[in-house]
Amino acid sequence: MKRIAIGVGENENIIQACHIFKEKHPETDINLIYSDDDLIRAVLDKKIDGVVRGSLPASNIMKELKEKYPNLSRATYVNGNGYEFLLTPVGIDEGNTVEEKFKITMNCIEFFKQVGKTPKIAVLAEGREDDFGRGKEVSNSIKDSRKLTKLIEENTEEEVKNYYILIEKAINDKCNIIIAPNGRVGNIIFRTLVLLNSWPSYGAVTFGINRTYIDTSRDQSIEGYVRSLILANDLAKD
Repeated sequence: MKRIAIGVGENENIIQACHIFKEKHPETDINLIYSDDDLIRAVLDKKIDGVVRGSLPASNIMKELKEKYPNLSRATYVNGNGYEFLLTPVGIDEGNTVEEKFKITMNCIEFFKQVGKTPKIAVLAEGREDDFGRGKEVSNSIKDSRKLTKLIEENTEEEVKNYYILIEKAINDKCNIIIAPNGRVGNIIFRTLVLLNSWPSYGAVTFGINRTYIDTSRDQSIEGYVRSLILANDLAKD
């Protein structure tokens, strides 16, 4: 029997989600976790097959996990308009350099290959290509997006394109790995698509750790937490 642990904070949608999940997956044991420390212990516990953050705060948990796994990164798994894609970076302190975003991109590519999907990568920036020169931050973001696109092209055979600020074109082209300019922008995109516009999300897949850990928003719906439990259950090793 698989064992999945999930964090219970102030959002009671977690409890209802667990009941719904158990009706569909009675063979999986669910452990409810009520503190950051216990959740971290659950991630490291080899007797537990997968962990979902649920509605516990992320900051302390990610800080502790990054001390043990310094290359930790996340990508939110979104299903919108009939196709699935990974959105990254999404942590507000993640993806601040080209090197960080390149590592996350390579993790996303490897993950999709493991689940039998062909990566199609979109790199984003904080302006159009011809917006270069309209402020230091915009220009730096455009330069970084060009560097990142070139780095991906040189190190992988996967399809990649720099869409600059045109995320709508990346989505219309069915890109399944979308690289935001930084984690703050990625977090806003996530909240706009998932929490405001109700695009289904399975939570964030965590890379750089040899455990199944799904990061989630404290503001997620019942259905969102059910999807995260299903993803953790699917990825967990028997």
